[in-house]
Amino acid sequence: MTLSEELHYRGLINQMSADGLVESMDLGHLSLYVGFDPTADSLHLGNLLGLIMLRRFQRNGHRPIMVAGGGTGMIGDPSGRSTERTLLDDETLTKNTEAIRRQLERFVDFTGEAAGVLVDNREWLQRLNLIDYLREYGKHFSVATMLAKDSVKARLGSEGISYTEFSYMVLQAIDFLELSRRFDCTLQLGGSDQWGNITAGIDLIRRVDQREAFGLTWPLITKADGTKFGKSVGGAIWLDPRRTSPYQLYQFLVRSDDSMVLSYLKQFTFLDPEEIAGLDRSLHEHPERHEPHHRLARELVTLVHGQEEAERATKASRSLFVGELESLEPDLLVEALGEAPTVNIDARELEEGIDLVELVSRTPLFGSKSELRRTLNQGGLYLNGTAQRESITITKDLLIDGRLLVVRRGKKDYCLVRCGPE
Repeated sequence: MTLSEELHYRGLINQMSADGLVESMDLGHLSLYVGFDPTADSLHLGNLLGLIMLRRFQRNGHRPIMVAGGGTGMIGDPSGRSTERTLLDDETLTKNTEAIRRQLERFVDFTGEAAGVLVDNREWLQRLNLIDYLREYGKHFSVATMLAKDSVKARLGSEGISYTEFSYMVLQAIDFLELSRRFDCTLQLGGSDQWGNITAGIDLIRRVDQREAFGLTWPLITKADGTKFGKSVGGAIWLDPRRTSPYQLYQFLVRSDDSMVLSYLKQFTFLDPEEIAGLDRSLHEHPERHEPHHRLARELVTLVHGQEEAERATKASRSLFVGELESLEPDLLVEALGEAPTVNIDARELEEGIDLVELVSRTPLFGSKSELRRTLNQGGLYLNGTAQRESITITKDLLIDGRLLVVRRGKKDYCLVRCGPE
């Protein structure tokens, strides 16, 4: 399967600037780039497809260039936004750029003939003065053409757009021109919302250096409800484990809608078509097993955080499913019970001990003590994974890691009890 055939199979081609790009992708050795603006101190799941696309091209002999947008990040891309960005100060941008540079370095190979390149566009954009910007670049951009770009039109139809963000397109075009000159870069990749910015760069290279350049976009990746992939109720799903843990990433992915999971497997993993077809059969024959969902989660957690973290997240997820969370290490146990109710008790209460029924009655697992005692007599109440059939006195000796108790009703209704100072 050629690279272009693979991208078509995986649904990763939305727009191409010229038919000649197919032959260049399949037979040539291109230098290509994707830009990542440091609007936060971590990349998020929405950025991951760009990194995976670079890796796909590199595996086919092309040289990937990653641009950490320390310069364009000072302006803010209006694409896909209905409101003006808050401009970040220089100190924050520098910190964010360094943070995402460390993340970018993990995704491509920096050795061999197709060795990856990582640059910061602040290097050339900060040297520009206004007169040079207007004379050397501004004259090549028609205002009418810029106004016709989707990213600009959308903003003009809402709250408007400042000249600052209106200029973003020119700065990204300058990036493409600079990379063309430095690294013979002839292809820019991006999401479908970047098409206007990409074609502006292609046109600038043609006008200034009389060279041909190309653009390719992938479609906007969404969830079944139409919202952006990589967003949750709490906000973005981050690639930094301090902001989104490997387990949280795993759980987000394993909850993918059945109607979307096969598309995600094609787009975000390197599994071959035969294996994906097998997972498709599993989804239809044994939907209760959620095999495609777990495979997607395991593949992406491995890609982002490594094999060891993927194994820990898989173990926690399986333990949650079968009701055996108590076997997990304490910190992972707390994470796995992140959505379960929590009750806090004062450590002093355990000096003389607390009656099990009294403690469990403080949790939201039962509506009344009579219901609690009935479940207890039937063996349906578990403390730290052990079924209880009569009330016992709970002391510090029963605490997990000296601070936790896990109460479970039946197989999957949990409550975490934390013991600490009042």
